[in-house]
Amino acid sequence: MKFAAIDVGSNAVRLLLSKVGSEGIEPVFEKISFIRMPIRLGEDAFIHNNISPEKEARLIKTMMGFKYLMDAYEPLDYMACATSAMREADNSDEIIDKIKEKSGIDLKVISGRKEAKIIYSNRIEKIIGSSDSTYLHVDVGGGSTELILFKGKEVFAYRSFNIGTIRMLEGIVTKDDWNEMKKWVKKVTNEHTPDYAIGSGGNINKLYRMSGRKDGTLLLRDDIQQLKKYLKGFTLEQRIIKLGLKPDRADVIVPASKIYYSIMKWGDIEYMHVPKLGLADGIVHVLYKKHMNTYIK
Repeated sequence: MKFAAIDVGSNAVRLLLSKVGSEGIEPVFEKISFIRMPIRLGEDAFIHNNISPEKEARLIKTMMGFKYLMDAYEPLDYMACATSAMREADNSDEIIDKIKEKSGIDLKVISGRKEAKIIYSNRIEKIIGSSDSTYLHVDVGGGSTELILFKGKEVFAYRSFNIGTIRMLEGIVTKDDWNEMKKWVKKVTNEHTPDYAIGSGGNINKLYRMSGRKDGTLLLRDDIQQLKKYLKGFTLEQRIIKLGLKPDRADVIVPASKIYYSIMKWGDIEYMHVPKLGLADGIVHVLYKKHMNTYIK
């Protein structure tokens, strides 16, 4: 089975082309291609509550390009989801209509709660190899942070907070926002103590690579703190030139490291798994389950 997933985020727009093999006991999910376009919709949406004509044009062209790639790949099904930036843009409905008209892609704006549920669909504990441990899954985006506390199939709590890297860069995350998230994390982790954190999002993937940890090993909370201090020692230009970070990664990675570290500190969590899975991967799992259920019926 072949599927396509589109994630229209606040910092970038992504297309994942994936294949699922189901010959064994458990399905095998294989990434065939992953394309990321750095369109920072959050810069417009979080400040002006509107997507500018320039970014709207880039988004529509990107979606048209994604449609051609999907047509060539011939997936069994696809799903296109938009998150925080499009949730807050007053002209999102108008843009969605234009995307449908120009590309034929049916883009849906999803809530933070729905976003968390799709991310949870990855069933990361199976990939990690332990269903007996309790995990706090932290997914940091440009506009929001999704938190899911779970053990195996049991979800104890999940919440979406309007704290994201773009919002932090724009200076629109308040102390009250931070205190609300801190209070929630402390409450739920006191009730169900997490053994590990799970980190998802492009920034934690980059931090993991920068840490020098080998694939499959755990990222330490102290690793994130040290990397945050290290990165803050460079200017934006130095992060791009000396550290080789992409321009749209070089600025957001510092606030992202603060979010991940703070949540682990509040939850008294020392170790983090970084399985490199996010919303687009979750969409593929949702599509696979949908079609398997249809097939069984």
